[in-house]
Amino acid sequence: MNVSLQNIDKVNALLIVKMGKADYQEKVDKALKDLRHKAQMPGFRKGMVPASLIKKMYGRSVLVEEVNKLLGEATYNYIKENNVNILGEPLPNEDQQVEIDFDTMEDFEFKFDIALAPEFKVEVSAADKVPYYTIEVTDTMVDNQVKMYTQRNGKYEKVDAYADNDMLKGLLAELDEEGNTKEGGIQVEGAVLLPSDMKNDEQKAIFANAKVNDVLVFNPQAAWDNNDIRVSTLLKIDKETAANVKANFSFQVEEITRFVPGELDQEIFDQVFGKDVVKTEEEFRAKVKESIASQFTSDSDYKFLVDMRALLMEKVGKLEFPDEKLKRIMRLNNPDKDDKFVEDNYAKSIEELTWHLIKEQLVKANDIKVEQADIVNMAKEATRMQFAQYGMLTVPDELLENYAKDMLKKQENIDGLVNRVIESKLSEALKKQVTLEPKTVSVEEFNKMFE
Repeated sequence: MNVSLQNIDKVNALLIVKMGKADYQEKVDKALKDLRHKAQMPGFRKGMVPASLIKKMYGRSVLVEEVNKLLGEATYNYIKENNVNILGEPLPNEDQQVEIDFDTMEDFEFKFDIALAPEFKVEVSAADKVPYYTIEVTDTMVDNQVKMYTQRNGKYEKVDAYADNDMLKGLLAELDEEGNTKEGGIQVEGAVLLPSDMKNDEQKAIFANAKVNDVLVFNPQAAWDNNDIRVSTLLKIDKETAANVKANFSFQVEEITRFVPGELDQEIFDQVFGKDVVKTEEEFRAKVKESIASQFTSDSDYKFLVDMRALLMEKVGKLEFPDEKLKRIMRLNNPDKDDKFVEDNYAKSIEELTWHLIKEQLVKANDIKVEQADIVNMAKEATRMQFAQYGMLTVPDELLENYAKDMLKKQENIDGLVNRVIESKLSEALKKQVTLEPKTVSVEEFNKMFE
């Protein structure tokens, strides 16, 4: 077998594979022999079907299969052994390829179009200045986080008088035009009201300082600005019926419940950061601030890599690509799309491909490798960040291990984690090579950078 590469220009090449009978015949004979041993046909014992009959029935399909196997191995090995930087997969040549007739031909020649990656060199140095944004952790952020912890340890208590955000429970009764309880009207026992949730301030004010056993009159439709869904939920009727209920209702207060946040004490300190890690409220708030800042670090690193990408893309400039071949690959990869889809998305795909090639070169230059331990640790970190979003800053290792194992059961998760490991390691390497320009910004200013 002979495999050769003809360079057409800097980004296009023709891969030619010549295959003779001596290259495939032994494999074809072995495959037919194996088939004969397994074949079962009427009139013949198993394994005793004549070889000539097996060849007549399966000879062509076996030949095609074995030739294609050899062809795939030959092209893959040539590209790998000769370090051919190929984009996509080899494409059957549409102009020079002679039609293959497996019934009459013994020698075959296959021609493939090859899309070559453009050659370029990208380097970074201390002369490259890149901003590095640190998100300011404000007292308000710390206050909100601390409040979340105290609320988690809070409890509901019964009180005598209503205050904002309290929950009322009582008897609802529909009134007639004279303000009396309507005969046969709607009544709901144990109805629950949250006046703070009402949309109309006048209706909401009716419940100010309400006490147990008070009887208050309000209008549900007015209270919720004619929101039929909210009214139907309160009155336990369907939405269509609720739309026609315009009457006032009396509400006899039977119970007032208030949520009381937990005390900021050692119990909460231990729940959040582990036993005796912090001892005072001051230490606790400092640790919370540190944890929030740590969560922002990944955002800062992401922005750094975005800015590095812009810098390096500008450095590299516009690269030459085998446009027609790449568009052909896009069409093959998106069989349900038309040519307009390819034209509309080609420029963006080239931009992403350029960054991929730049990143690939930098990864190699910095000898960045991804080990299994890196993937597992990234899975744990991703899990830890998810828990942190809900205020759980101390997560048992066993729980992290279990979540990580579940993530690693899916290949798409593994691919995503590998990419995150690469970008994390690349970010750390590049931060040491360029000149960072530290900038502290608010979270609002940071988010605006992505609008």
